[in-house]
Amino acid sequence: MGSNQIQLQHRLESVKILPPYGDNPPHLYGAITTEGIARAEITAPGRHRVFCMAVSTPDFRDRGKPSSWSAQLDTLASGANDEEKRLIIVAAGNTKLGKRHEYPDSNQTEGIHDPGQSWNALTVGAFTEKNNIDLMQYPGWNIVAPFGDLSPSSCTSFLWAKQWPIKPDIAMEGGNMAINPGNGLADYLDSLSLLSTNRQFTIRPFDIMHDTSAATALAARMAIMLQSRYSQYWPETIRGLLAHSATWTEAMQARFAPFNNKRNFENLLRYCGYGVPNFNEAMWSAQNSLTLVAQDAMQPFDKVENKFKLRDMNFHTIPWPREVLEELGETPVEMRITLSYFIEPNPGERGWSRKYSYASHGFRFDVRRPIETIDDFRSRINRLARDEESGINSGGNDKGWLLGPNLRKRGSLHSDIWSGTAVDLAQRGFIAVFPVIGWWRERPKLARWNKLARYSLIISIKTPETDIDLYTPVTNLISTEINL
Repeated sequence: MGSNQIQLQHRLESVKILPPYGDNPPHLYGAITTEGIARAEITAPGRHRVFCMAVSTPDFRDRGKPSSWSAQLDTLASGANDEEKRLIIVAAGNTKLGKRHEYPDSNQTEGIHDPGQSWNALTVGAFTEKNNIDLMQYPGWNIVAPFGDLSPSSCTSFLWAKQWPIKPDIAMEGGNMAINPGNGLADYLDSLSLLSTNRQFTIRPFDIMHDTSAATALAARMAIMLQSRYSQYWPETIRGLLAHSATWTEAMQARFAPFNNKRNFENLLRYCGYGVPNFNEAMWSAQNSLTLVAQDAMQPFDKVENKFKLRDMNFHTIPWPREVLEELGETPVEMRITLSYFIEPNPGERGWSRKYSYASHGFRFDVRRPIETIDDFRSRINRLARDEESGINSGGNDKGWLLGPNLRKRGSLHSDIWSGTAVDLAQRGFIAVFPVIGWWRERPKLARWNKLARYSLIISIKTPETDIDLYTPVTNLISTEINL
């Protein structure tokens, strides 16, 4: 320890929403959460915040269908009532303690707990890299989860209906458990848990923490560190960066390999989301990798001759270092795109049966193909928007995408990875963001059809060549904007 001053970049605030005795009435969960957020915000209205909510109902419900609590989180995040957007991070919920020895079957048969089905909240599951047991102290004990795999406590969305978002979004360290040889059940050990501070720190400074509560706290910490570094970034952008920087561990992938069909990828997403975020990748661009962020808005719908139709689409010109990519020729490269936005939930619960009637709007992205002219690209995007409205799948065959347009479009956080050659990527420098149907258009009497909706678009490219500088050429182009 030195005598130098430590400059704090962020702070903690706490609001208690659980009563000292008994439980809150379930029909008041949303109202109590709203009041808790308001109590924090009223003390310093202009302060950037990330809301960490590591509480959930003890059970799961309705196979991913919105509840009054999750819908209230969506309302709070979207700023529907006060125009204040918020990043809310929630726990996926924990599996039943007495079933965790049945890992991983117990994870796959217990759905994410309410309000983890919230479209706008970042839902956090738990994974673990803790596998150390003192066999002198605990002879015969064995860890439950392999290194890098899902924690025994983490719930999943395997049982959810297809029309709802796939959750969790990401996974963070939540600790492991061990099998007690005396009874065959899973139990906690200190060495398999996370170290944290004790609430009675004057008596005992440290304590242990575990499960999705611990994972959610770590995700909130990462989010606020990003927010303090990039104060101009929206909550949608911070959420997008966490997902964008996430990767699946070898253990996670081994559960569902080989990935010779999209169903295995869907199972992987329902198991652990986009994987484990990498803070350094979210924070910085390395020399052989590059991340670009666009924060924009559009009006999804319009009224034309008393009919309500789709209106805007945005085309983003990406300042690729084209000459550098062309020089790399057949070198393999990777492009990742993440689209993050907040929907406004339908104010009428009867409209929650379908995703198009629950969400105010949706956004999709697509990338220009090498053989397309700009006019061809624009025409294809127009066709995609019309066809999705009609329930037609016209995405076509654009090889190289890991998830593909049908799997990546669920919810309001979309991320996908394209792999190919550098020379192919050099010809893909245009990305379209376009709207799809929602209740803003379908319920025109509520007068929301002419609202603007904003989004964050995050694009990164990587090459295995460590001596290739992608960053410098882009800094020379970044101020140039091409209008289509």
